[in-house]
Amino acid sequence: MAKEIITEININATPEKVWNILTDFENYPNWNPFIKSLSGNVAVGKKINVKLEPPGSKTMAFVPTVLAFDKNKEFRWLGHLLFKGLFDGEHSFQITDNGNGTTTLKQSEKFNGVLIPLFKKMLDTNTVDGFNQMNQKLKELAEKTIPIFSV
Repeated sequence: MAKEIITEININATPEKVWNILTDFENYPNWNPFIKSLSGNVAVGKKINVKLEPPGSKTMAFVPTVLAFDKNKEFRWLGHLLFKGLFDGEHSFQITDNGNGTTTLKQSEKFNGVLIPLFKKMLDTNTVDGFNQMNQKLKELAEKTIPIFSV
């Protein structure tokens, strides 16, 4: 069984600014309504610790492996529930420079495994809502203007 969720948002900020917010993992608890924490050595091939809290669901903790960490472009990991093939998720953030001062953030996840049918309703509602809420908060942070004070 397989399922994919794709969300996208246009942000009036540079890819660098979007990337800096996305990869400032220490500040996730301050703004991120979906990924409550992300820690560890974020490098390709390394395991990280992630705690997710989809709206209306319990907090889930897992230890995925980083598949891609390409500055200003892509961050992707692969996690498993208990063991491979049961419920696997490949989570991805893709950043696209639109060439006009805006950036598109695409957050997606490909799910595979025998338990997909059991989680379908949660994925279609809670998980999609979590992606969209995170995307919106990141957009709000990236589009904030920092006031310039003159002396």
